[in-house]
Amino acid sequence: MNSNGGVEIANQSMNELSIKEQEADESVQVTCFSEFSDDVTLHFQIIRLHKQIYAWIGCNSAKFGHLYAAAPTRPSNNVSVTSLIGGDSDNTGLGIARRLVLKTGLNIVLACNIPKNSPMLEAKAEKKLMEKLISLGYTMRKI
Repeated sequence: MNSNGGVEIANQSMNELSIKEQEADESVQVTCFSEFSDDVTLHFQIIRLHKQIYAWIGCNSAKFGHLYAAAPTRPSNNVSVTSLIGGDSDNTGLGIARRLVLKTGLNIVLACNIPKNSPMLEAKAEKKLMEKLISLGYTMRKI
């Protein structure tokens, strides 16, 4: 085998490895967990897609709740949030979706059925969700 043949094999192997890494980065990752505190059970589901996170927060049941979409806007680095289902006068979850975009830099779709006028429960749910996103490595690194 000449040296050119060895280089070609090495290049081919590197290209295959690069393709496999890209495919792994684009795979769907699903995480589910529950937290019980103060007589309330919070259920969570996180689905990590390519450049997007879908999250669901359920309170004491598996109801879908309101659905929000949030995304970073350029060039001002603001966040745009809209209600896709429900959420007319009940904005529970809208703030969570906005803050998730700021902390992850990703597009967020959030379904949330936390009861209206429960700011402490909403804060607790957001804290637990962020803790899990950090542990999964889905947040932006601080510079």
